[in-house]
Amino acid sequence: MSKEAPFPDPKSKAESEEGTVFAPKFDAEGLVPVVATSAATGEVLMLAYMNEEALARTIETGEAYYWSRSRGRLWRKGEESGNSQRVVEMRTDCDQDAIWLKVEAVGIDAACHTGRRSCFYRAVPLGPAPGGGVSLRFVDAERQFDPETVYRHAGAAKGTLKSSE
Repeated sequence: MSKEAPFPDPKSKAESEEGTVFAPKFDAEGLVPVVATSAATGEVLMLAYMNEEALARTIETGEAYYWSRSRGRLWRKGEESGNSQRVVEMRTDCDQDAIWLKVEAVGIDAACHTGRRSCFYRAVPLGPAPGGGVSLRFVDAERQFDPETVYRHAGAAKGTLKSSE
């Protein structure tokens, strides 16, 4: 793919929904949401974002690339942890404004920077909340690796991969 606008603009709603031209719709920040699931189990692993370059590199290489909103840069999944994602299949939704990746884990089978298999390791209870507050419940939350060891800084397990400089 060329470095200049690798994806065409959608021509019409009908073409976007029923045609064969891949013309993803990026939001105002130039991003498209991406859901990554396990190709083996179907489990939702993570929600991330791609810009044009990340999407083009993912298609070209078969490895998952994303746009880090917190770091403001392109990143290849696993570039720090070694836990990358090989894309088995890529799909787009009906109006091409979201992407679904079916992936195989390469390295430790963990997609979350907290060391867990999935970023979705807490359940939100449904129904009336006792006392008016909603408390999350940990499910499938066993860590596959220690984020402080892998990322070499204490902030990793606290929700950030930014180095503490």
